[in-house]
Amino acid sequence: MTTLDPTDLAATTLEDLFVRRRTPKTWSERPVTDEHVAAVHDAVRWGPTAMNASPMRLLLVRTPEARARLAAHMAPGNRDRVLGAPLAVVVAADTRFHEHLGHLAPHVGGARDRFDPDHEGRERMARENTWLQAGYLVVGLRAVGLDVGPMTGMDAAGVDADLLAGTGQRTVMVLNVGWPAEDATPHPRAPRLDFDVVARVI
Repeated sequence: MTTLDPTDLAATTLEDLFVRRRTPKTWSERPVTDEHVAAVHDAVRWGPTAMNASPMRLLLVRTPEARARLAAHMAPGNRDRVLGAPLAVVVAADTRFHEHLGHLAPHVGGARDRFDPDHEGRERMARENTWLQAGYLVVGLRAVGLDVGPMTGMDAAGVDADLLAGTGQRTVMVLNVGWPAEDATPHPRAPRLDFDVVARVI
């Protein structure tokens, strides 16, 4: 198997995923199907997580009734965004992820039983690794041409109680997902920090 050197990756690949892509303000009318999301998930699920726990869970919110329920828990500035996006996805952390460890981590003997009584540790591990998987998901959606608007401004506990009741899942973020409109990002792009500001070599 060939090993890729990151410095050899085509610049256009990185530019397409990060530099040229923006958080959209408006969307195309083209629908985002379950098949689109499933195809992206089938690829990004292979991204690494601790102990292969894979705790990210997705709730695709489509019906007008469900969309209104979700919007009611969003911060005021995010409500219209949820209602107007082609698809809203609740990204949640499954605090019962350990139930799947026999399948996902058969090489770690007794993992399920060790995690079972540790509710606090399970929730911490679920949230940390869901954030990681959510990053994979955003990049994966961008890779197929979709745009994504991640949001955390909400009453997450309210979403849990309303839309995730009885699941053991905890809301981490909401993603608005769609195909970009022609004028999706009318304002200038905000700057980012340079490498020498964010990185140190020791």
